[in-house]
Amino acid sequence: MDLDLAAVRAFVAVTEDRYFSEAAARLGISQQAVSKRIAKLESDLGMRLLSRSRTGADLTEDGRAFLTHARALVGAADQALSLLRGRRRALRVDVLDTRTAAIDLVQGFYESVEEAKIEIITSEGLRSARDTLSRGSVDAAFCRVSGVMEEDLVCLSAYLEPVHLLVGRDHPFAGRRKVETAQLSGSTVWMPGNAAGSEWAEYHCLLGEAFDIRIDTSGPNFGYEHFVAGVGTGGLVSLVGERSRLPWHPDTVRIPLVDPVPVYPWSLLRHRQNRHPVLDLLARHIKDGYRPFDPRRQWLPAPDHALFAAPPSR
Repeated sequence: MDLDLAAVRAFVAVTEDRYFSEAAARLGISQQAVSKRIAKLESDLGMRLLSRSRTGADLTEDGRAFLTHARALVGAADQALSLLRGRRRALRVDVLDTRTAAIDLVQGFYESVEEAKIEIITSEGLRSARDTLSRGSVDAAFCRVSGVMEEDLVCLSAYLEPVHLLVGRDHPFAGRRKVETAQLSGSTVWMPGNAAGSEWAEYHCLLGEAFDIRIDTSGPNFGYEHFVAGVGTGGLVSLVGERSRLPWHPDTVRIPLVDPVPVYPWSLLRHRQNRHPVLDLLARHIKDGYRPFDPRRQWLPAPDHALFAAPPSR
């Protein structure tokens, strides 16, 4: 048998105030509710705990025996709640990688909110976020959302990041201030970090299909330094996010793509039942800074249109 803590709390309040009406006022409930809770507790225990009289409620012998334990139960519950409320655990945010645009979004939020505690987590993007959000090991994750999502997960469109072209200084495009995306038709783009089954690999596959670009995922992926050096000295071409924090290399050039601008869709993913006090503030910050998809000048894969489309005008 499990004791009803609310009923135990009502019993302790009555013993301290002697009157059901005063106990009800302290607990913020009706006198009838107090009576029902005491009756339920006595029924669960199979014994009478209180006897009523004109001078108030008095403890029975069984009530006196139970009172010490009842106070201990209520005290332990209050202490546990106090510890949890005072803990103020840091908000755990999965940004995929600390060199991506997601880190800028989190940093902007951190700098706008006083005393916000944040812990940065890196992982495998959407492939791991579904599980870590459900288990509560992370509170929020920035990723591209694709496929059918679990009902308990909430997705908020966060940021459309322009895609840039990365080439060596000897490449014919190196001297340009911008390159039309259609001019990449027939090209091979080297993307060694496109992990199979990842949402970003899917994005670049759809981009390649739309503009007749071959995506070369040959590797292995030895990290950003090797990647940038490979483009700079190997005569290769690649694609990177506008906010990607790449190491500097003297032989590489980043050029914006235009007409249309390919944009990578970042979403904020959270669990519907997560009640971390800072999480709502983060979601509001992201929502306030979001700019919707503009099909007149931007390109986005068709599966992402619904989530990133502008809301209908009122």
